[in-house]
Order: sequence, then structure tokens, then C-alpha cells
Amino acid sequence: METTATVLVGLVAALHAYILVLEMFLWERAPGRTLSGFDAELARATAPLAANQGLYNGFLAAGLIWGLFASDPIGFQVRVFFLCCVLVAGVYGGLTANRRILLAQALPGALALGAVLLAG
Repeated sequence: METTATVLVGLVAALHAYILVLEMFLWERAPGRTLSGFDAELARATAPLAANQGLYNGFLAAGLIWGLFASDPIGFQVRVFFLCCVLVAGVYGGLTANRRILLAQALPGALALGAVLLAG
């Protein structure tokens, strides 16, 4: 179970690093505009907001990576904390912005959190 937990945490970290790139650097290009559904003008107007969101996703990725490399019990606590942050952000985003966020962010976070808790 420990290997499964490690892989899932790594995948959630990679997902949030990808979201960072989309929101900070590709928001006004095809990948970001496809994700948001915004036209060029709205993408340009919302780019600073998206970049801010991307930065926060980067913090989530960094925290999860820290948790993977830190020795236990600190590593375990860090992984649980950041996965809880991912889960809360995913649920909030799913309820307030787009229901797809529940599947894209909250579900992977919940699965990884469950695996970490079972492995711990």
C-alpha cells in the first residue's frame, strides 16, 4: 500500500504542476483557452487571476513533493496536510466554479489521501 500511496501522491503533485503551467503560462494559448472555454479577450482579461491560481497550485505540488521526500513522521503529516488542501480546494472549486473539478482534482486527492492514511 505504501508504494500505491507514493505513486498516487506523485501523480497528484504532477497534476498540480501541470495546472500551474496551464494557468500561469498557457492561459491565453490553446491549452488554457480550451480548459477555460474563454475567448481570446476574456482569457487576456483573466490571465492575472489564472496566474495567481496557478501559483497556488504550484505550492500544492511543492508541498506534496516535500512530503514524498521528508522522513516520517513529518513526511506523513505533510502529505496528509497537502492532500487535505487539495481535497478542500477541489470540492470548493467543484461546487463554485465547475463540477469537472470534482473529478479532476478532488477525486485524485481523495484517493491519494485514502492510500496515504491506509499506508500510514
